[in-house]
Amino acid sequence: MAQMKVTTLEELEDKYLGKIGTPERDAFEAEVREAIQNYHIGEAIKAARKERNMTQDQLAELMGVKKAQVSRIERGCNPTLNTITRAFKALGMAVSLSYGNTQISLG
Repeated sequence: MAQMKVTTLEELEDKYLGKIGTPERDAFEAEVREAIQNYHIGEAIKAARKERNMTQDQLAELMGVKKAQVSRIERGCNPTLNTITRAFKALGMAVSLSYGNTQISLG
């Protein structure tokens, strides 16, 4: 019986994504971080909307967008800073952006 070769996850990542520190790997990891952040933003908007017993249609109307846009935001599909700000403002929530030691209020 032939012995199976075992490959570690790290070896597969290096093979298909590039070694840690390479531009390809850094770009992939940045993309993953952005997708995770977008997901969390969408979940926060969805939770706030549900806490207020609002439908996506109602939030869309307050934001001045279509329901499909609210659905995309809640799924974390490429929300812009402008759209995120409009969503939280429509929900009556303060929005601020923190960068290092700097905090900016967004309306």
